[in-house]
Amino acid sequence: MNTLPDMAELQRLQAQAREWARVLKLPFRQQRWRGHSGEFQGTGVGSSLDFQDHRVYIPGDDPRQINWQAYARTGTYTMKLYREEVRPLVDLILDVSDSMFAYPAKQQRVLELLAYAAEASLQTGATLRCFVVRGAGHRMLETDLLLSGRWPSELSSLPASAEAPALARLPLRAGALRLFISDLLFAAEPETLLGCLSQRNGRGIVLAPFAEEEASPAWDGNYEFQDAETTHLHEHRIEPDILRRYLQAYARHFQLWKTAVAKHGVALVRVPAGLGFVEALRTEGIPSGGIEAA
Repeated sequence: MNTLPDMAELQRLQAQAREWARVLKLPFRQQRWRGHSGEFQGTGVGSSLDFQDHRVYIPGDDPRQINWQAYARTGTYTMKLYREEVRPLVDLILDVSDSMFAYPAKQQRVLELLAYAAEASLQTGATLRCFVVRGAGHRMLETDLLLSGRWPSELSSLPASAEAPALARLPLRAGALRLFISDLLFAAEPETLLGCLSQRNGRGIVLAPFAEEEASPAWDGNYEFQDAETTHLHEHRIEPDILRRYLQAYARHFQLWKTAVAKHGVALVRVPAGLGFVEALRTEGIPSGGIEAA
């Protein structure tokens, strides 16, 4: 893993992310919510101005909600019901496998996505919970730790692992919007992870950063490769046929993910590291439904 920026730099990035979150929004309005009082429509009834239905008056009900015009016509007390207003729940999950930080530009894009996802959640009043995960290990980050730029200190307590992130171990909340930031460069089948993102009425969005060096390399000749997860070195001579097979395998890997996310109703947004942040996120984010224009 490359050295992560210091606290001051992460705070500056967080401030920049507030501007991005005013341009590109998370798709909160595509879902009905249950939770604490807020600005989004819920699945229950409450005291907003959005009329929903009537029901018969029950002793103990708030008399201010009695429909007096209906009583004048029918002699029966009925109650006006209004759509409940709630705060969405957001579970933000950052994969901190070493491959996420393999190239400087990719590492920067990972940090930008984390800052953006936090700001886009908080700007709408959502209740945010954040996790970092590496293999079977995870840590929950307090929101102030994330926003202050002090969160990298938590990574040292996570053991090294080449395994896929164990999302099933995370205490994800029912009905939450689940944002998973990961390059998806592990051998595990997509089904298990995607099931964790969509279970218990959750909605999953995968934000997948990638670097040009891994998506479309121009290898030719002798190279010493380092496994990003194990740090083991491997010497290889790259001939055109080997490069072609690598590119085919890479394309198949992500086609498998695209097929699986469609089955689970999860949005997959691949985010290139070589473009400006807003352009990179908008390119696949808006067509996939994972991001909305403000």
